[in-house]
Amino acid sequence: MPVEIERKFLVTSDDWRAGSVSTPVVQGYLSRDPDRIVRVRLCGDQAFMTVKGRSAGITRAEIELPVPMETGRDLLALCLAPTIQKTRHQVTVGSHIWEVDEFHGASAGLVVAEIELGSEDEVFLRPSWIGLEVSYDHRYTNSHLSEHPFSSWGH
Repeated sequence: MPVEIERKFLVTSDDWRAGSVSTPVVQGYLSRDPDRIVRVRLCGDQAFMTVKGRSAGITRAEIELPVPMETGRDLLALCLAPTIQKTRHQVTVGSHIWEVDEFHGASAGLVVAEIELGSEDEVFLRPSWIGLEVSYDHRYTNSHLSEHPFSSWGH
């Protein structure tokens, strides 16, 4: 079964912006059950449906399927409210592509960087703009943010 191995960090500055490639993203959840999260994502002019299994550390099963845009919009309409709006910025650092998510709406002000790895112990360059690692803090998962937006955390 395909797996996702992902580390996640808070972002400490805007230094990542130079050279980044940006795409608007809207995503919703058909299921937020930790054993089988089912997500629908409209990413630019593409749509995807993704099923994720329960996390074990920073690894979990993930199956992502492209769907026609019209189907993606129809599925998004069936998702639990609210949806997540963000801009995803891709930034190349060394041999990896970092995905920097800049959240909008009720989670505005939150900026998180993710890196997908081939193994849990893979070495990677840490750019100067990443801060605290939040890989093990479930509050920073998109499924949690869809139900408990960043603005409700009482900073």
